[in-house]
Amino acid sequence: MNLFFTIVIDGLIEASWLFVVALGLTLVFGVLKILNIAHGGFYALGAYIAATVVALFAAKGLPPALSFVAMLLAAAFVALAVGVMLERGLLKMFYGRDEVVLLLVTYAVFLLLEDITKLIWGVNPILATQPYELFGNVSLGKLFYVGYDLVLIPIAIVSGLGVWYGLNRTVTGKIVSAVIHNAEMSASMGVKVNRIYAFAFAFGLLLAAFAGALTAPKISVQPGLSSDVIILSFAIVVIGGLGSVEGAAVGAILVGLARAASVHLFPQGELFVIYLIMAGVLLVRPEGLFQRETARRI
Repeated sequence: MNLFFTIVIDGLIEASWLFVVALGLTLVFGVLKILNIAHGGFYALGAYIAATVVALFAAKGLPPALSFVAMLLAAAFVALAVGVMLERGLLKMFYGRDEVVLLLVTYAVFLLLEDITKLIWGVNPILATQPYELFGNVSLGKLFYVGYDLVLIPIAIVSGLGVWYGLNRTVTGKIVSAVIHNAEMSASMGVKVNRIYAFAFAFGLLLAAFAGALTAPKISVQPGLSSDVIILSFAIVVIGGLGSVEGAAVGAILVGLARAASVHLFPQGELFVIYLIMAGVLLVRPEGLFQRETARRI
């Protein structure tokens, strides 16, 4: 029984930060119809910025609570600013072209970000553990967990509910949804589609950097971080359905639980089991579990 609860809790912790990353990826695809490979690079950028801020605050003797807030704000601000510049300065020139072209453009940005982080921060691992001790340890029956890990779960829930509410219950969200369903019709009705594109892309990257900042205190920030994350987040959105917030949540939970179960029961198959789940879902529902039906143009 303890093993079961360990797998469930570990899986939910793993799913929490993966969900925030996948949430940004699925939002960008839903609006711009871009499979944004650079998403993983912004996750790594958020982690590096957070680690830098934490190290700076620790050197000045400031409390970990302050560094926790500062690292999230710094990562979000940088990602938002860079995201707007990237979308306005580069991606908008390729709108209307083949999807493969946009895929290659975002892959090029991914490679650039990987090299830029190496130039700025070097290749040695960076540790920023001060915020990780902020919430102490928590006892769940006979199990003991670091409080920081458990805090990630409600943060992910709030993030998901916030995005869902914004898309479905606000005027701006309704406009974004209209662009998702039919950008041409939205433009004819007076919607500034380019502004929606810039907003959605920047906000998606903000979520990626936010997730990177959240995980920075619990991992070793080093080159290659972006590659692992983009593979897992792609698996999540494919399982759940590209462009679906609900699908990203279910996909993250499935991947998190599968990884946790594999680590405890069959460590050799940790990555294989994720692709096995993805293949099984695609065999039954090629469009993903929660992909919305789209009207066919004739």
